[in-house]
Amino acid sequence: MSKKLIFAMSLLVLLLVSLSAAGAQDMMSMTAECGADTNTSNFQSIEAVDALTVRFTLCAPDPAFPSKVAFSAFGIQPSEHIEATGGGGDLLRNPIGTGPYRLDTWDLGNEIVFTRNDSYWGDPAREATLIFRWNSEAASRFVELQSGTVDGIDNPAPGDFEVIAGDANLALYPRGGTNVFYLGMNNRIEPFTDVRVRQAVAYAIDRQRIVDNFYPPGSEAATQFMPPVLFGNTPEVAPFPYDPAMARQLIEEAAAENGWTLPLEVTLNYRDVVRGYLPQPLIVGQDIQAQLAEVGININIEVLESGAFLQAAAAGELAMFMLGWGADYPDPTNFLDFHFGNGAAPRFGDLIPELGAVLAQAAQLADPDARYPLYVEANTILRDQAPMIPIAHGGSGVAFQARITGAHSSPLGNEQFAVMEDPDDDNIIWMQNGEPISLYCADETDGETLRACEQIVESLLAYEVGGTAVVPALAASFEPNEDLTVWTFTLREGVTFHDGSALDANDVVVSFGVQWDAASPLHVGNSGVFEYFSGFFGGFLNPPPAEGG
Repeated sequence: MSKKLIFAMSLLVLLLVSLSAAGAQDMMSMTAECGADTNTSNFQSIEAVDALTVRFTLCAPDPAFPSKVAFSAFGIQPSEHIEATGGGGDLLRNPIGTGPYRLDTWDLGNEIVFTRNDSYWGDPAREATLIFRWNSEAASRFVELQSGTVDGIDNPAPGDFEVIAGDANLALYPRGGTNVFYLGMNNRIEPFTDVRVRQAVAYAIDRQRIVDNFYPPGSEAATQFMPPVLFGNTPEVAPFPYDPAMARQLIEEAAAENGWTLPLEVTLNYRDVVRGYLPQPLIVGQDIQAQLAEVGININIEVLESGAFLQAAAAGELAMFMLGWGADYPDPTNFLDFHFGNGAAPRFGDLIPELGAVLAQAAQLADPDARYPLYVEANTILRDQAPMIPIAHGGSGVAFQARITGAHSSPLGNEQFAVMEDPDDDNIIWMQNGEPISLYCADETDGETLRACEQIVESLLAYEVGGTAVVPALAASFEPNEDLTVWTFTLREGVTFHDGSALDANDVVVSFGVQWDAASPLHVGNSGVFEYFSGFFGGFLNPPPAEGG
C-alpha cells in the first residue's frame, strides 16, 4: 500500500458535516495531526462552523496570524470556481473575487482593464475603470506620466525624484525602506558549499558604494536582512565589514582545500525588472561583478524571464542570484521565517536547522522583550552562515498627476486604487514596472502580480490604506483563544462574489485548503510551489518528498 494511500486513509482531509435541517448547506472542514510527517505545517484544522463562521486551529501559538491572513496570497474565491478550474488553468487568468474592482479584460503584453464592482459590500470604487499598464524602463514610465497618458507610475528613477517634487502638475509619494535587496547563494552548489566562500562575498561587497551610486534618496546600506525600521533588526549584531583582503584570503583557503582553480567561475542570475529594493538591476549586477572580480570570483551575468527566475530561485536551482523582499506585514516572521524558517523554500540550498529552531521559538511569543534575544541569535547565525548578503534597503516611491485625489503610496506596496479619483475623467491609469505573472496570487510572490490581485480578490482581513495596521475585510470580526492557537472569524453577511454567488465559510476552507494540502488535486496554481503558505505556516499537509528522497 502506497504512503499516499495510507495518508489519505489516516487523515481526515475533507469531512462534510450536515448542519441539522433538511436541505441545509453542508459545512466543510480539514484536519490533520500536529507534528506528523504528513503535516509539517502549523495548521491542525480549518472548520466551517456554520455558513458565516470559520475556525482555524493551530499546532502552536502564532501572534502574527491576523497579519498573515490579511495578505493577498490568502484571498478568498468561490469554492465552486476553484473546483471547476481544477486549481489552475482558467484560475490564473480569470479570478472571481469580492473586491471593489472586477476583471474586465487582460490583453496579454499590453494592459489589464478592471471595472467597478457595483455590488461591492463596502465603499464603491470612485472611478468606473482602472487600467494597469507596464514598462520596465523608468524613463519611459516618467515620460508617460509627464505627457499625461497615465495617471500614476511606480518606482520613478532615482534621478527623477527631484524633478517630480518640483513639478506643480505632479505629486511624489515616497515609500520608506521596508525592504531588502540581497545577493543569494546556494549552499548545495559549488563553490558556495564552503561557508568561507559565502563569507568572502560578504567581505568583498561595498554596500555603501552601491547605495550611493545607484539608489534614490531614503535608501541605506543594509547591515542585516531585517530593515532597521522594523522590529527584528538587532543593531548589536554587526555585519562583516568591507575587507577585500580578507575576502581574497578566505577564497584562497577554500580553493586550496577543495582543489578549485582560481579565479572561481560563478553564474549570477537576475530578472530585468525594477523593484523598490533594486532600482537598476543590470548596473548593480555589473558593479557586483566588478567588486567580486577583485577578490578572485569571475561572474557571468545571466538574465532570466521574471516568472522563470522566481520559480528557479524558489526551487533551489540557482547558484548565485540577485533578489529582494518587501514587507507584506510588519513582523520578523514575514522576512526571516519566510526565507529561513522550517517551511522555507530551498532557494539558499539546505536550511539551517539551528536557525529554524530559533525562529520557530520566536514566532510563538507575543512579548517583544521575550522575542528580541532570539532575533539577536537568529541574525548572528545569518551573518556567520551567510546564505545571502543583505546589500540595501531601497527608498522608493510612486508619482501621480497632482489632480488625483486619494493618491498614496503604501509601505507594503499594495496601493489601493479604489480610493483614488480623477476629476477629469472616469478612469485611473496606472503604469508599473512589469506585467503580472498570473492573477491567482495564492501561488505567486511577485509584487507587481500581487498588486493586481489585490484590486479583485480580498482576504479575511486587510491592511489599512497606505499603512500596515490590520483591519476587517471579508471577516467583520475575529477572536483568538487565550494561547493564540484557535482563531475564529465571523464573516460579513450579504457579501457576494463577482459572479453573483454568496460568500460563505466553505469558500474560506477551500481557498486555504488547496494551499495547505499538497496532495490535493486542486493544489496546482501556476508553479505548484505555494511558497507563501509554506513560508508563513511552516509547511504543508501531505508535503512532497524531499529532493532525492
